Amino acid sequence: MKSIFTKIIQGTVPASFVYQDDQVSAFMDIQPINPGHVLVIPNQQVASLNDLDEATGAHMFRIGHRIAKALSQSSLKCEGVNLFLADGQAANQDVAHIHLHVLPRFRGDSFKGLVGQNECQLSTRAELDRTAEVIKFTLNSIK
Repeated sequence: MKSIFTKIIQGTVPASFVYQDDQVSAFMDIQPINPGHVLVIPNQQVASLNDLDEATGAHMFRIGHRIAKALSQSSLKCEGVNLFLADGQAANQDVAHIHLHVLPRFRGDSFKGLVGQNECQLSTRAELDRTAEVIKFTLNSIK
């Protein structure tokens, strides 16, 4: 069965993309913990780190690092960044497609550190698109 992320990559489910290449894609989390919350995924559906090839895993983290840098240099509220990857149900992985959260942080935000315990609301596509554009612009301006 195709994951929601595979459907996003195939274009059958909408997403607000920040970055895409032949190995990975990065797009806005539809239920962000903070504005600017991005997911980086392999384009091929891979359920766990055990099934992910090392080169793609390294590339995911490289792109996550670049996005974190862009977040900190953008106009979005970002005093720090968490990179978070849950591998397996016991680790609270909620989609059977490995994904790296790039999460902008600031003092006083509502992030509690555990998946499923945060106060998140669905964002509109327009909000996600605007935030994605801010990140893409900054990402394209850094080296």
